[in-house]
Amino acid sequence: AGTLTRHAVPGLTLQPRQLEVLRRPRVRNPSISCSASSSSGRASAAVVQDAEKMKNKGGGKQEKLDLQPPRGTRDFYPEDMRLRNWLFGHWKDVAREFGFEEYDAPVLESEALYIRKAGEEVTQQLYNFEDKGERRVALRPEMTPSLARMVMAKGKGLTLPVKWASIPQCWRYERMTRGRRREHYQWNMDVWGVPGVEAEAELLSAMVSFFSRVGVTAQDVGIKINSRAVLSEV
Repeated sequence: AGTLTRHAVPGLTLQPRQLEVLRRPRVRNPSISCSASSSSGRASAAVVQDAEKMKNKGGGKQEKLDLQPPRGTRDFYPEDMRLRNWLFGHWKDVAREFGFEEYDAPVLESEALYIRKAGEEVTQQLYNFEDKGERRVALRPEMTPSLARMVMAKGKGLTLPVKWASIPQCWRYERMTRGRRREHYQWNMDVWGVPGVEAEAELLSAMVSFFSRVGVTAQDVGIKINSRAVLSEV
């Protein structure tokens, strides 16, 4: 049951045939038929498969839905997003102040990209799989290989030095520990094409600038610097 309210529309006149259509009794439970044409018939096949699965599970009874996010991941409710946006905002502001440009890359990359950098054993720490095109792909565990791929793709057409910044979401399938999940965000500031230590000095200055912005002092954190060149001489 419902209420039908008539609204007069200025300048609108209904013809007798139109009035006859409006007076026809309405069907309470119309039968609606939807079909999707496909040369391969995949759409209809999927419907049949779903119906069979529901039948086998006991007349359409659904399993209890797990309301927790996948292991090692997390939800960001509005109050969490406010904090995350505040943090990301400071990261982006500092990067712009130091002349860095923002970039991004697909979260899904070729598995070979990571094997090339770290060897076959790295596959044990990846969310990797074979897609429907039989290509080996993986969710990115870090941003550096993607950065290298993008810079190499541009080749000599890229003006050096490159100063790019990003806040990628990364995935690593590894044993979780306190404060270490399987997905995380990281702040990247990358310099490409500077042979001296000037790049390191600039990045250290950016780090200190960020800490000062958010009220973190030398009493809270310390910065330690290592050198592979020095270690190789020891």
